[in-house]
Amino acid sequence: MEFISSKISYQRKLRKVRAASSSRMMGVLILAILVSAGTSFAVLKYLPDSKLFPSVAKQSSTITSSPAAEKPAKMTKPVSPEELKSATQTIEALNDALVKIAQDVEPSVVTIFTEKVLKVRRVTPFASPFFKDPFFNQFFGFGSPHQGKSPHQPQQPYEEQHQEAMGSGVIVSKDGYILTNNHVISDTDKIRVRILDGKTYKGKIVGADPQTDIAVVKIEADNLKPVVMGDSDTLRVGEIVLAVGSPMSPNLAHTVTQGIVSAKGRSNVGLAEYEDFIQTDATINPGNSGGALVNGRGELVGINTAIVTKSGGSMGIGFAVPVNMARLVMKSLIEKGEVIRSWLGVYAQDLNEDLAKAMGLSTQQGVLIANIQKQSPAEKAGLKAGDVITELNSERLIFAADLRNKVSISKPGSIVKLKILRDHKEKSISVKLERLPTEQGPSVMTGKTAEKTQELLGFKVANLTPNILQQFHIDSSVRGVAVVDLNQSSTAALAGVQEGDVIESVNRRKVQNVLDFVKATHNIKPGQTLLLKLYRQSGTMFLAFTLQSS
Repeated sequence: MEFISSKISYQRKLRKVRAASSSRMMGVLILAILVSAGTSFAVLKYLPDSKLFPSVAKQSSTITSSPAAEKPAKMTKPVSPEELKSATQTIEALNDALVKIAQDVEPSVVTIFTEKVLKVRRVTPFASPFFKDPFFNQFFGFGSPHQGKSPHQPQQPYEEQHQEAMGSGVIVSKDGYILTNNHVISDTDKIRVRILDGKTYKGKIVGADPQTDIAVVKIEADNLKPVVMGDSDTLRVGEIVLAVGSPMSPNLAHTVTQGIVSAKGRSNVGLAEYEDFIQTDATINPGNSGGALVNGRGELVGINTAIVTKSGGSMGIGFAVPVNMARLVMKSLIEKGEVIRSWLGVYAQDLNEDLAKAMGLSTQQGVLIANIQKQSPAEKAGLKAGDVITELNSERLIFAADLRNKVSISKPGSIVKLKILRDHKEKSISVKLERLPTEQGPSVMTGKTAEKTQELLGFKVANLTPNILQQFHIDSSVRGVAVVDLNQSSTAALAGVQEGDVIESVNRRKVQNVLDFVKATHNIKPGQTLLLKLYRQSGTMFLAFTLQSS
């Protein structure tokens, strides 16, 4: 009896051990499934206060003891050989299509190398105040204490440093016109373009438009393979797209990645003044800028421009300029050397729930006019502050950026029909658009004279565009030009000038834009003292420094 009793006891213990083991295995399985599904909540739920996932074991014990858990799992219906063959053929067909698209597009994408020559003052150990002592000046040949004036260390010489960068571009004509981003080729001294077969050509800037971040480069070449242009307006969210470019390194040129269109019409991103970006999760990294975004037919639908990142690499959020916008800018730059835009003359803003409710509107769709500019087309047509524009030429408007973009690409002198809401009543108004005023002149200083002036000053200036205001956190009520691209070795920098400073006056001459700044500085010479009135977040100040030639 003792033997039998011991045997029964042993079997019971064995069953308990097996049950506990089964419970633990079930718990581990549940954890693996949830983690693989990316559910961080499951990790938080099962990992606390556990030695070997005891809480999971409790969960699995409950499951195994329930009647539902004891039921055998339903068998999946077997896939017939015909169904498997059909599914395999579908996957193979998609794979072949993507391969053919990549092969067709790659020859139309180029790698762009840029070079900028920086003049930096050479730093020597003798720049220390310790070596300004008369004894050391005389010993090292810097001067003599018997020259009748205080000895001084001579100005340190400049040396050249070459700053190189890389981007991408898209061939749009057989004779060498290339579409890219403005930020890829702006502020450079040399441009080289390498095509798929490894040949390298000297690039020349045909024109650039910072307002859309689009530029056109030309190389002297024939029989190139231009990309097929698509229609970005017909692009749908969810469509498969391929991104082609040269990320990170020349050794990774013509990299192809695949994703979908995540969204359309992205604005207020802060990358350009006119924004209507395509958002994609196709992997885009530094160096992809200016490259191609193509659809499932191998047609160009966008120019890859920027990514959202916290690590410096792709996080699945990329932006591309729609090809329809880029094509209009490109055509204008090639034919006229500039981009001509139309003007309505309103300060518009998006409608939100609170505004719509306060104004008694039944919908948030539409663009609210906050103010009207004097002598503008809008004022002449009779538009008023408080009007809500719901349609332009029968196209619905949802965001203020939609209105701005559609007006800007319209031809000056053309008449647009607006549908508005005023005092809860719908009304139609026709407006004759005019060319966007250019009193501010260029957005940045350009030309050989400007280059000499910038070299003498040690910095560049730019108009206070929305992008500049956001970048440097400048109040929109401030007037002047922003200091950009400051040479840290310049006398201006040593005197205290900082990037993001707003220059309000030069030698007591008021400055409101780049054109004013050019007029105020075009006669400056080495040895002259420059007096600047600056606005900085900490307040207004005056700074003076003596100009020195390089």
